[in-house]
Amino acid sequence: MSRPVPPHRSLVVRLLGTSVLIVVLSVGTAAWLAAKTATRAVQEERSQSLAGDSQIYDTLLGFAATHPGWDGVELTVRHLGEETGRQITLTTMQGEPIATTHPGGTLPGRPAAILDPLDTTTGIIDPRAVGPYRLSPQDQALQRARAEKRMDCLLKQGTPATLVEQPSGRSVVRLAARIPRLRMDCTSGENEPTTVEAFALKALWRKTADCLSYRHLNPVEINVDFSWWYKDTEQRGSSQDIQDCVSAARRDQLRPYVAPPAHLYLSSSVRPPTPVFELSAASTLRIAGATAFVLLAAVTATLVVGMRLVRPLRTLTAAADGAALRPAPVTIARNDEIGRLAGAFNDLAARSERSEVQRRTMVNDIAHELRSPLTNIRNWLTAGQDGLADLDQDLVTLLLEESGLLQHIVADLADLAEADAGTLALHPDRYFVAGLLVQVIEAHRGAAERCGVTLHHTVTADPEAVVDSARFRQIVGNLLANAIRHTPGGGHVSVRARVEAGHLVVEVADTGEGIAVADLPHVFDRFWRADKARTRATGGSGLGLSIARKLAQAHGGDITAVSALGVGSTFAVRVPVPARLGS
Repeated sequence: MSRPVPPHRSLVVRLLGTSVLIVVLSVGTAAWLAAKTATRAVQEERSQSLAGDSQIYDTLLGFAATHPGWDGVELTVRHLGEETGRQITLTTMQGEPIATTHPGGTLPGRPAAILDPLDTTTGIIDPRAVGPYRLSPQDQALQRARAEKRMDCLLKQGTPATLVEQPSGRSVVRLAARIPRLRMDCTSGENEPTTVEAFALKALWRKTADCLSYRHLNPVEINVDFSWWYKDTEQRGSSQDIQDCVSAARRDQLRPYVAPPAHLYLSSSVRPPTPVFELSAASTLRIAGATAFVLLAAVTATLVVGMRLVRPLRTLTAAADGAALRPAPVTIARNDEIGRLAGAFNDLAARSERSEVQRRTMVNDIAHELRSPLTNIRNWLTAGQDGLADLDQDLVTLLLEESGLLQHIVADLADLAEADAGTLALHPDRYFVAGLLVQVIEAHRGAAERCGVTLHHTVTADPEAVVDSARFRQIVGNLLANAIRHTPGGGHVSVRARVEAGHLVVEVADTGEGIAVADLPHVFDRFWRADKARTRATGGSGLGLSIARKLAQAHGGDITAVSALGVGSTFAVRVPVPARLGS
């Protein structure tokens, strides 16, 4: 019986202690760091990062994209300063002040950003810079009506679509990512340029054509969304060069309509910073409450997980302790390491049960096989002692045959025991296979003639092998005796030997009764007979094939069998041949 697990060794206690330690350290460290560094880290990040001032940058960039100059930006700068609490200063690229929230203040060492809606460094033009492409109210209403007509057509066909108004006043229909096949064309002319857009696009086309001509490229047509295409489909050119020309022409066309580039300077807030976290009594209480909550949650989770881990382990322990001789299978439906352990435990229990059944069967078979010759010997000796039989030469011969059979069974069992224990002694040496096979065949020729069975053998190139000659003859002899026993009169048994793929292959084939497919996996089992009606006298001891296979495996090889009912069987011995011999 297993002893109780001490508390300090328990898996639940270890998990619980680990969780508590981790939670206490993590929560305590996080609280201390938050109390000491949160305010300064947040304020420094806000003063140094442009991402925190995206509202200022986007608002001023939008002003530049929609105004031809910076006149009137002072009000916008003052409003942004009041809203964000930052010191904002706007200067020209030469450093002349345009607008500031705090006149006379000291500027930072370098600007936070450059405000240019026609940014030439990244190649991105702000979409709010529309210039001569802004639609008049009449054109805007007409073009929107066309777009709405197309969207209604799409919606009637079940195609999701939305209407988006661009900064120029043009309405664009946005379709879903996946568009089903339309039953009817919904084009309503919404993509056609208006009078204002056509005039501006013509001017843009001329500027682009000049650039393309300078680069020795053919002119292209430009759409209202500034995409381009070749009117002559056979024309080709560098797409990047063409796009560069279109973008450069747009910047040149839009430059009079937007404000010139300017430097944006951002400084720290002039207002006293408001701490986002302070270690007051209330804050300390909140930290303690949060720590207690997290600790309670960790302890609860650890207990639940620990009990789920321990419960199947206790089931396995109880099953192992409750088994008198062999472990009983357990039912644990888990798909994790413990489930795999339970599966291995059940496999062990099943193998133990099979081994026990085989052991009982083997003991019964051994007792049966030994009982027959012992009973015959005892009966004849008792008859001779009682004067019921004469102890003549025939009786002595019979007793010697019975004792020989008994000795043969005992010797076979001893060979199997040595093979199972791995103590089977071999004395390998170099031998020519043909000579060994002739010895075996001649030893069994008399038994074959008595049964009316013809023996013949074939050896290809008389291969040489490193084997224990006595054990090798025993392997082939057992297979030959089995073949003769199961071949009716007039049949043939052939022995063939060759070298194949670095192995010596010896095949013993007969034209006997054959073995059923269902019985073939059991032919090497101990005391197994295909015909249960066969006795020891007619069917052998049932150990010959088992011993032959063990001896072949001791040589580093194996034996395989193929058979067909009514046709015959072939047993093949494969033993590795050293490379220097095989060559």
